[in-house]
Amino acid sequence: MTDDPLGGFDLNSLLETAQAMQSQLAEAQEAQAAELVTGSAGGGTVEIDALGSGEFQAVRIAADVVDPDDVEMLNDLVLAALRDVATQISELQAEAIGGVAGGLDLGGLGGMLGSE
Repeated sequence: MTDDPLGGFDLNSLLETAQAMQSQLAEAQEAQAAELVTGSAGGGTVEIDALGSGEFQAVRIAADVVDPDDVEMLNDLVLAALRDVATQISELQAEAIGGVAGGLDLGGLGGMLGSE
């Protein structure tokens, strides 16, 4: 029997790794938040720019889709462009998180749980 209840596991190393990952994640999220994405609909007749943080920057609507007799179509195009830009923001956020954790195997918490 050993007097070491953690079986030689280096808790300081785990803490340092967690702190480094937290720092990398914060940097990745900051970069992602500043990235500009464009959502579009109707073949680009409606475009919406937003930052990765979700802050909308611009809306562009082509003059040829502005039909006073069919405002509902324009509403649908704007909504579709909003959904497109929201999807792109979600993908940026997933990439930011995945880039930090990519390749990290926490199965067994680095050997803390023993081998299976």
